[in-house]
Amino acid sequence: MENEQKTASAGRVVSIDAIRGFDMFWIIGGGKLLAGLTKVWKTPVAQKIEEQLTHVEWKGFRFEDLIFPLFVFIVGVVLPFSISRRLEQGQSRSKIYLHIVKRSVVLILLGLILNGLLRFNWPQMRWPGVLQRIGLCYFFAALLVVHTKWRTQAIVVAAVLLLYWAAMMLIPVPGFGAGVLTKEGCLSSYIDQKVVPGVLYYKYGDNEGALSTLPAICTALLGVLAGHWLRSNRSGNIKAVGLLVAGIVSLIAGYLWGTVFPIIKIIWTSSYVLYAGGWSLLLLAFFYWIIDVKGLKKWAFFFIVIGANPITIYFLRGLVDFDGIAGLFLAGLARYAGPAGPLVLLTGVVIIEWLFLWFLFKHRIFFKV
Repeated sequence: MENEQKTASAGRVVSIDAIRGFDMFWIIGGGKLLAGLTKVWKTPVAQKIEEQLTHVEWKGFRFEDLIFPLFVFIVGVVLPFSISRRLEQGQSRSKIYLHIVKRSVVLILLGLILNGLLRFNWPQMRWPGVLQRIGLCYFFAALLVVHTKWRTQAIVVAAVLLLYWAAMMLIPVPGFGAGVLTKEGCLSSYIDQKVVPGVLYYKYGDNEGALSTLPAICTALLGVLAGHWLRSNRSGNIKAVGLLVAGIVSLIAGYLWGTVFPIIKIIWTSSYVLYAGGWSLLLLAFFYWIIDVKGLKKWAFFFIVIGANPITIYFLRGLVDFDGIAGLFLAGLARYAGPAGPLVLLTGVVIIEWLFLWFLFKHRIFFKV
């Protein structure tokens, strides 16, 4: 019983790979696959599921709005393990700084390439992006892990979220005034128009804009705090319960804060950070308890394979026509499948991507930026 409850404080936490793969599954085609299934299985429940697989237009929260912050959260969870391991191995601070800078720059550069950097049409290019935001969140969260303890990191989260709230509600925007939380009139959009070059994602501002990067870093820091908790010497069951309680508290706090500072993913409001963070903590609690505490790992192999090379498959999806490859093998079958034809092709895309990742996993090829 004791062996079931204890986990190595500094060992590999398999559930982190699994939840990362679970998150990436929806990005690489799982969402489209389930949405395709709802079109074949037309019931009121299916309609509700399909709705959850789309982003809200502005205010509110659906499952699709959890996918990106969950990944940023997981980036944070890993940091106490990776940074502490390097420190324990005797690496110098300068070497760790170099590693942090290198990883951040590569992530940002890959994101810019996906956005069209090498087309050299920079005035018509979108400069912010998913990988760019991940790179920035990783950079600042990693520096805080190197230089501060968990209490300071928690204070930073609270301070940044409160200051972001104050800025968004109190600083007036020319032509709109203070406290306007619309696409056109919010402070985040206004700053993006002034400082972000190129094309903005939603005309008035950008989903991964300048000011909203600050609360996004807090999402990574919530993951950092969870990582510290997982590295502690507490029993596995206590760790799982702690994550569960923290998730519930974060959900309630985010929901209540949302009554005065709405939950808005596009500008990454403070309430959104806590609400999405709450769901992230609950998912981590579930994956950790099932996989690392109870030792039930086989069911998660599908996700672990995806989670081992997440940036690789994300980047390649922008370069490789996986849809075309699936069509090459399955177009004939799809024609004979009738209304389920699109579902056949969507399934093929996910299978091809997974088999590619399984090949890398089997041969222990892990592309790390």
